[in-house]
Amino acid sequence: MASAIMPAGIRVRQLLERDLGAADRIFRLAFGTFLGVPDPLRFFGDSDYIRTRWRAQPDTAFAAEYAGELAGSNFISRWGSVAFFGPLTVKPELWDRGIGKQLLEPVIDHFRQWGVVHGGLFTFAHSPKHIHLYQKFGFWPRFLTAIMSKPVAENGGPRQAEYYSALGENERAGAMAACRELTDSIFEGLDVAPEIASVASQKLGETVLLYGNSRLAGFAVCHCGPGTEAGSGECYIKFGAVRPGSKASVRLGELLGACEALAAERGLKRLEAGVNLARTGAFQVLAGQGFRTELQGVAMKRPNEPGYDRPGAYVIDDWR
Repeated sequence: MASAIMPAGIRVRQLLERDLGAADRIFRLAFGTFLGVPDPLRFFGDSDYIRTRWRAQPDTAFAAEYAGELAGSNFISRWGSVAFFGPLTVKPELWDRGIGKQLLEPVIDHFRQWGVVHGGLFTFAHSPKHIHLYQKFGFWPRFLTAIMSKPVAENGGPRQAEYYSALGENERAGAMAACRELTDSIFEGLDVAPEIASVASQKLGETVLLYGNSRLAGFAVCHCGPGTEAGSGECYIKFGAVRPGSKASVRLGELLGACEALAAERGLKRLEAGVNLARTGAFQVLAGQGFRTELQGVAMKRPNEPGYDRPGAYVIDDWR
């Protein structure tokens, strides 16, 4: 993306590796300040959203400069026909100067270039300011998304799944194709291969593969421990899905059990997952397995359509 000088001296460009430390500091400071955390820079602990997302898709990470210094950043994640952005953060002392708006413009440009069918974001449900900003760009608030967690049982139960990291090169290609076929059966063009590849290349955790009758029945992309989107002591299911059908609720329960087994193997104490509340079946499975809601946000969509947020979609994700 070519650099451009925006109104009020704001310059938007690609985020570079040299920016990552400052971007991480702004990210923590912005969220911590908005939520009233006593020490904002300690917010998110040793988890990492900035470096991991930049390494995954550096061409769609954006920086805003103001007065020659980094003022904020934004990231786009593309999952085939689906794409979302965030975290979008700006220095608190520069809020309300139009920087967030400028960081949204490349998002819309890329959504158009890619022909995104289903775009969106996760934001604070209680913040009219955030919702109003995103509505200006055609995003519309729909159902709440629950961020849920549960303690990991010490033994974690028997592992009944395979791990992507244990596969050979040819087997990985086959597994990736099977994951793509499964997500396409849920929503046409949905493809989380970039997340699977990112977790593998950066060693962020594991992709859990659940099979039934010699066919992929479900999979989950998990971040594990410090330096990932999970943080110390946690296993975070960034994306999980099972094949649609009459056995979907049972399969999702098995997939969650496999993720808990992974967490136990790695000595992690908490399992975290997000689910849109329009996916009533998936939410009920999580609740039935002991997950409890810790916080809620709202999913905003462009266009104003459900996408795969519907009762029969047994999908775990939260678009943070």
